[in-house]
Amino acid sequence: MFLSASRRKREETIDRLYGAIVAHARQPVFYRTLAVPDTIEGRFDLLVLHVHLLFRTLSGAEPAPRAAGQAVFDRFIRDMDDSLRELGVGDLTVPKRMRSMGEAFYGRAAVYDAALAEAGDEALGAALMRNVYANDPRAAKNALLLAGYVRKTASALAAQDAATIAAGNVEFPMPGED
Repeated sequence: MFLSASRRKREETIDRLYGAIVAHARQPVFYRTLAVPDTIEGRFDLLVLHVHLLFRTLSGAEPAPRAAGQAVFDRFIRDMDDSLRELGVGDLTVPKRMRSMGEAFYGRAAVYDAALAEAGDEALGAALMRNVYANDPRAAKNALLLAGYVRKTASALAAQDAATIAAGNVEFPMPGED
């Protein structure tokens, strides 16, 4: 498939931006310090969380950054499709699983946005407890710590220039950094 130089550059930028999200979501601190389950589901939930935070930031920007946010989401969807196929999910089952993943993404996004709109971290912690920690009662403290990180990350992304992010340069804070 032949791609123009500008389209190839755009795809490379989106791949770099998505790669930064994936790399950050895989940081050991989430699994070791915040006790996010190091499972397919736990990794999926952290990826959803970070893709959504970036998408949320760019969705309110000018058209070019907004388009980059959509392209990152599309890249996430392709990655999930590829991952299902690599795991051996059959061609007839992939669309059903993708629909479930899409519903999970949008459901979590709505809950996270509503919780971020509230003061304090209790609602956000409860949402993370349900989604990331599968309501494990031992994770209550970690869910609140993760909620603080999510709120800090949403603010840090909002403070970054949307065009700079869309150009592939994003900085995520690390949990525990103040």
